Amino acid sequence: MTTEAAAAVEAVAAPEEEAAPAPVLLAHQAVAEPDAAASSWILTSTALVLLMTLPGLALFYGGMVRRKNVIATITQSLGVAAVVSLAWFAAGYSLAFGVGQPMLGFDGDTVQSFIGSLDAAFLNGVTMETAYSAAPGLPEYLWIAFQLTFAIITPALVTGAFAERIKYSALLLFTGLWTLLVYAPICHWVWGGGFLGSAGVLDFAGGAVVHVNSGVAGLVCALFMGPRKGYGAEVMNAHNPVLTMIGASLLLVGWIGFNAGSAWAADAIAGVALLNTLLAAFAASLTWKIVEVMEKKKPSLIGVLSGLVAGLVAITPAAGFVDPKGAVIIGLIAGPVCYASSVWLKKLLRYDDSLDAFGIHGAGGLLGAILTGVFATTAVNSLSEGANIPTQAMGLAWTIAWSAVLTFLILVICKFTTGLRVSDAQEAEGLDTTLHGEALEGA
Repeated sequence: MTTEAAAAVEAVAAPEEEAAPAPVLLAHQAVAEPDAAASSWILTSTALVLLMTLPGLALFYGGMVRRKNVIATITQSLGVAAVVSLAWFAAGYSLAFGVGQPMLGFDGDTVQSFIGSLDAAFLNGVTMETAYSAAPGLPEYLWIAFQLTFAIITPALVTGAFAERIKYSALLLFTGLWTLLVYAPICHWVWGGGFLGSAGVLDFAGGAVVHVNSGVAGLVCALFMGPRKGYGAEVMNAHNPVLTMIGASLLLVGWIGFNAGSAWAADAIAGVALLNTLLAAFAASLTWKIVEVMEKKKPSLIGVLSGLVAGLVAITPAAGFVDPKGAVIIGLIAGPVCYASSVWLKKLLRYDDSLDAFGIHGAGGLLGAILTGVFATTAVNSLSEGANIPTQAMGLAWTIAWSAVLTFLILVICKFTTGLRVSDAQEAEGLDTTLHGEALEGA
C-alpha cells in the first residue's frame, strides 16, 4: 500500500474528534472572549481595591479613634471583609448581577429592572468559560472578585459612623444583612442592568453605589445608636495621626484601581480616570486646608487627609466621564463642602458620626454625582451623551431612600437580636480589652 493510500485509510478510519459542548449560560452570562491585557489590569485593580480596605481603611480609621479602641476598629474592617465575602458568594453576586425572572405576577423585564435573580447563588453556573455579558473580555471569576472588593469596602465605610460603641456580633449581623438587602439591590440598579442605569444615571466607580449609599447608612446608624458617652463634653482626638496618614496613602494608591479599574480595560479612559483621581484628591486636600486655616488658624494632618479622601470620593462617579479641568473643579469644590458637612453640620445637628462616614462619603458622593451631570463630556466617554442633573438627582433620590429605610430596619433587627451597643462600662474601659482581650503596648 502506498503511503498516500495508507494515509487515506487512516483518515477514514480515525474517529472524528467531538467538539467540546458549549457551556450552558445563565441569562447574565456570555462565552468568555479572553482579553489578556484587560484581565491583567483588572487582576491588578482587584488587589488595589482590596488594599483600600485591608489595610488602608482599617489603618485610616484606626488612627482616628481613641487609643483604647484601635484594635476593635481595625478588627471591624477584617470582620466586614469576611462576612461580605461569604454573602457575596452565597447570594450577593447573583442579586447584583443576575437577571431577574418573572415572579409575583411581574414579568421578567420588570423584575430585572429592580433586582437580580438567585440563578447564580453560590456561583452556580459560573465556569472557566463564562463571562459577565457586559464584560466578555474578563473571565467571570475575575469579574466576581473585582466586584467583591467594592462590596467589601462599602459597609466597611459605614463602620466609621458607629465606631467605639458597637458590639462585634451586631456589626457582623448588620454587615451580612446590609450587603444583601442594601448594597446588592443598589448595585444592580446602577451597574447590573437595573432601572437607574437604563435611565441614564452615570456612576463610573461608585459615587452613589458605594459612597452615598454608605454615607446615608452611616448617618442613619449614628442617629439610631446615639452618641458616644461623653461626646461633646470630652476631648476625643485622633490618637495617632501618623497611622491615619499611612492608611490614607494606601487609600490613595488603592483608589487608582477603584476608579481606573472601572474602565474594565487598560485604555485611554482608564488613563484619564487615573489622572482625574489624583487631581481631584489633591485639589480637595488644598481647599479643605484653606478653610481649616481660616477657621482654626492651623492646618491639621487629619484635616489635610480628610480633604484628600473627600476629593477621592467626589471624583469617583465622574472619573471616567469628565476631563481633567472638570476633575480639578470637582476637587476644589469638594474640599469646602465636605469640611462643612463634617465639621459645621455635625456640630449644628449634634449627631456623632464618629469618623465622618456621612460628612465625607455621603456629602462627597452627592456632590460628585451631581457634578457628573454638569461636567461629563463625550470628548472623554461616549456614555456621557445626555448627562444631566435631573437624571443624576433621580438616581440619588432612589439611593438615599432605599439605603435610609433598609438600614433603619436592619438596625431594628440587630437591636432585638444581638443588641447594638456595648455596655457603659465596656465603652468606658475601651473595646480593645472588653471585646477582644487585647490592648496596644503601653496602653
